[in-house]
Amino acid sequence: MLVSHTRIVDIVGDIIRIRVAADRSSNEGRPCLGDLAIVDSGDGTSSLAQVINIDQDMVSLQVNSGTKGLANNSAVRFLGEAAKVTFSENILGRVFDGAGHPIDRGPNLDSDPTVPIGGPSANPMKRVLASRMIRTDVPMIDVFNCLVESQKIPIFSVSGEPYNQFLARIGIQADADVVVFGGLGLIFDDYAYFRKRFEDAGVFPRTIMFVNQASDPVVERLQVPDMALAVAEKFAVEDGKRVLVLMTDMTAFADAMKEVSIAMERVPANRGYPGDLYSQLARRYEKACDFKGSGSVTILTVTTMPGNDVTHPVPDNTGYITEGQFYLHSGVIDPFGSLSRLKQHVIGKVTREDHSQIMNTMIRFYSGARDAEQKQSMAFELSDYDHQLLKFGGLFRERFMDIEVGLPLEEALDLCWQTLAECFEPGQLLMKQNLIDKYYPGNAHPKADESGEAA
Repeated sequence: MLVSHTRIVDIVGDIIRIRVAADRSSNEGRPCLGDLAIVDSGDGTSSLAQVINIDQDMVSLQVNSGTKGLANNSAVRFLGEAAKVTFSENILGRVFDGAGHPIDRGPNLDSDPTVPIGGPSANPMKRVLASRMIRTDVPMIDVFNCLVESQKIPIFSVSGEPYNQFLARIGIQADADVVVFGGLGLIFDDYAYFRKRFEDAGVFPRTIMFVNQASDPVVERLQVPDMALAVAEKFAVEDGKRVLVLMTDMTAFADAMKEVSIAMERVPANRGYPGDLYSQLARRYEKACDFKGSGSVTILTVTTMPGNDVTHPVPDNTGYITEGQFYLHSGVIDPFGSLSRLKQHVIGKVTREDHSQIMNTMIRFYSGARDAEQKQSMAFELSDYDHQLLKFGGLFRERFMDIEVGLPLEEALDLCWQTLAECFEPGQLLMKQNLIDKYYPGNAHPKADESGEAA
């Protein structure tokens, strides 16, 4: 029989503190950090809560459904176990809320097995060096900043940019076996958008969605990443699946942590965020892993930057944890602000031989095009080469930078060669001659026959 505790000391926000006798001869009814509890109010309703701090006989719990209307004489019963999430093949194509309950009116899953959430990251000895590419059919990713299996990488953006649309496209087009989506504080329109896009594209049967909406309790927002990652790990380890985890928006997750931290009267750090912000973010991102002899977990998130400030604590800490970022602004992926630190593991090794050369050449010419545009804006006299660069810059933005462009990698590389051929002579490319002879359109350097004439 579960022991009920009724000595609630105070209620602050969604946090309650109760006193649990510390001098018991047995541990009956004594909670552990992370344990679940049921809070029974006086009107017959109940809510799930979780232990978030223990200080001798004082236990702090965050109440999932909020503390509105909760009386000081409410009863708290500890369940003696940590939070769990349902895991089986039946969760594919299902939608769950921040507490792990189905919200899609589908069959009940109470009888399905469950797994604990929030466990440690994988043993480094069981990890494999990242060496496989995840194709997204987005040229600015596949050509210039490859997404690699087991990579953890955010999309840095600002409010008003189409980052959710971009994230949905990647989830649809990426060559992953399973897609796990985590929505953090989404408005209903954004939740409905993701669901409709996944359904219309026919990928919903291999997708699992965990959604905390803006109208849902804030404390449930903290559980969404842990549930999504726990499920992803099980699919990767036990079923050998290549799992892609998508989450938006990690800044909303950090804001929820700040709200809970303030309610617990913890000493705030930079801009009011908790002092362990880095550790809390790293604990989730480090779940990305390529498991030896099994599948992989790749994490792609959205991190919004308030005021487009990359020094804001959330993007600043995220940059130290992850292996690069995709920088989305003005509706395009910026090639200069974006970076994938793992791309060298796949470029030219699992991709075409010209990939590395074409990537560097395109970025070099686009940098020159930006300089030529500045000269033009200041009314400087432009050379013929500047006009070539200006033409290239326009074609580059139109054909590659627009996030609506979708091309397989090989077609994108061919289009790169075609764009270079439309703007520059072969001698201006400064690339390896054998690659120019093989890939430059139109046989720019036809071989001579034995008589010395061009073939």
